[in-house]
Amino acid sequence: MVAFGKKLRESQIQEWQGYYINYKLMKKKVNRYKQQIEVRTQNHLNVLMDFSRLLDCQIEKIVLFLLEQQGLLANRLSNLRDHHHALLQQPDGPRISELQEAYRVVGRDLLRLLSFVEMNAIGLRKILKKFDKRFGYKFTDYYVKTRANHPYSQLQQVFKHVGFGAVVGAISHNLADLQDLQRHQGNYISIYDQPDLSHPDPVIESIRSAVDRFSNSTNYLHFLGRHAFIMEEELPTQSEDDSVDNRYHSMSLLLNLVNTFLYMVNTYIIVPTADNYSMSLGAAATVCGVVIGSMAVAQVFSSVYFSAWSNKSYLRPLVFSSIVLLVGNTLYALAYDLNSISVLLIGRLFCGLGSARAVNRRYISDCVPLKLRMRASAGFVSASALGMACGPAIACLLQMNFKIYKVTFNEDTLPGWLMALAWLVYLIWLWISFREPPRETKENLVPQETDAGPLVNVAVENGFTQPLLIKSEAKQQDEDGDEECDDAEEDSREIHKPVTSIVAAYRLLTPSIKVQLFVYFMLKYAMEILLAESSVITEYYFIWSTSNVAIFLACLGLTVLPVNIIVGNYISNMFEERQVLLASEIMVCIGILLSFHIFIPYSVPQYVGSALITFVSAEVLEGVNLSLLSRVMSSRLSRGTYNGGLLSTEAGTLARVIADGMITLAGYLGESKLLNMTLAPALFICISSIIATCFTYNSLY
Repeated sequence: MVAFGKKLRESQIQEWQGYYINYKLMKKKVNRYKQQIEVRTQNHLNVLMDFSRLLDCQIEKIVLFLLEQQGLLANRLSNLRDHHHALLQQPDGPRISELQEAYRVVGRDLLRLLSFVEMNAIGLRKILKKFDKRFGYKFTDYYVKTRANHPYSQLQQVFKHVGFGAVVGAISHNLADLQDLQRHQGNYISIYDQPDLSHPDPVIESIRSAVDRFSNSTNYLHFLGRHAFIMEEELPTQSEDDSVDNRYHSMSLLLNLVNTFLYMVNTYIIVPTADNYSMSLGAAATVCGVVIGSMAVAQVFSSVYFSAWSNKSYLRPLVFSSIVLLVGNTLYALAYDLNSISVLLIGRLFCGLGSARAVNRRYISDCVPLKLRMRASAGFVSASALGMACGPAIACLLQMNFKIYKVTFNEDTLPGWLMALAWLVYLIWLWISFREPPRETKENLVPQETDAGPLVNVAVENGFTQPLLIKSEAKQQDEDGDEECDDAEEDSREIHKPVTSIVAAYRLLTPSIKVQLFVYFMLKYAMEILLAESSVITEYYFIWSTSNVAIFLACLGLTVLPVNIIVGNYISNMFEERQVLLASEIMVCIGILLSFHIFIPYSVPQYVGSALITFVSAEVLEGVNLSLLSRVMSSRLSRGTYNGGLLSTEAGTLARVIADGMITLAGYLGESKLLNMTLAPALFICISSIIATCFTYNSLY
């Protein structure tokens, strides 16, 4: 892999050479700082101040040149506008073609400017990462926090493409207007009035692709995508993008999302009736914790083998998952007539063994093109949330009792029979419509030699922009060759070599990532306690029916998407994610405290209000927490069996197992003590996570 410094020099536009980030100088500065600190001729504070000043100067140089070039482009567009207005008055075919080509030339120059910005952005990210690695600081977090949120931020110009939108809009609508002017013989039809008439020019498609590819703006779609915690490499190459395009199949993606939805329905459809079902089989109502939790116990193991299986196939693990879930739900339903709590638990264990969420995440990460991946990730979260809400709602509709050939169909068994039928239909649909994507072979993974020259090669005729980092195995020596090649080899190993064991994955976790996983454990524990014991608690204190419990749980589930809309569109743009994280943890703690039954009689408003605070806060916390994790998790955990998604899944599943087990154990003390006994550990874990977050937050800043 060629070092970034060499790539930067080779890819520079010659007339702009003096305005690129001086990566060589900054790398030497970092090495010099390291030596000075080792011999104690410099202290850490002076190093931080000096390096911050150097970065500010580099960014200012880049931004001022960027603004100058944007002004030149705007001036050229202004001149072209005069010719455009003249043609609107008196259309002329040859002149229209000339003007279109003039706009395309401006578009190509804009693409050059975009590549200039992206190369500098990559250089900044790399030098910040190198500084953190050399000194063991979180300087990147400090620098971005203090610069990006400042009202006079110049960093925003580099990382968020400030000002490009107006230039892109001017080129886009003028090209479309000229195109329509040619087609409609002088009848002006604006794309603003009729967007469907727009036929984007290849130049515009290239620009949009370049901007969308590297945009860091926060919105609802991106927030939901982060919520899915689908790990991906930072900068995939064009060859990788083409490979993913070949693997993409819209119907297969839909089937993948349907699997996600059905599994979440399967998880929560039994919650309102689990206590009654346990009692009908001669067990205590609190055994519902074991019934619900047995699915999570099996999921701890199924996540690992499904993650490993997805390295070789996607169809076969999904087929296996559907068959196992079909068998599990059938056993769950038959347990009533067999009068066996063992069969009931075995059925739920089978359902857990069919959890293919690791495959669902992996399919989106590996087989969905980058331009659609964020939407697919948001679809994954939405399908999960919808399934969580639909499960209890469907259970509410199954309030009936009849027999067919000595097989009982009632509110306890119908969820099992309905889900067995759903998985059977899904299995048939899956077998007919799912297309197994072609697997990457070793030959595909060997980079091809190239003599393309510049790193950034704008191929407008093909309607796409070449990636800003081209992978190559060629190692060339230059004045910094030894050092840069060593850095390149180290970065290549770090980025591309997946971990081979759970222990190796754990070793890659920094203290801050461990805290984030602990926070995830805490919120899943709190949510599971709330949901799993709801039927027992509400029946004991309020004598609620199954329908009331189902409606309550469905209403909680329906808050997921609205809450994420608010957080993704507004809160995440107003506050830092770490601030939202800490505030959400505190709100979860408040919700748990309000849930305790201590002195006053326990009332419906107290229970519903505290449950709503706990659940909504936990949902906000989950989204922000996974968003932070997806940014700081090692890129080595983006692929392979033991990836970042598996680690977060295992943390959440383990929390659910412990919570469900706690419900059953506390039930032996009596239903009157169940609420406080299960909430006490949740409160302790929540307070511990707040302390850990505060400690980590302060150590970073």
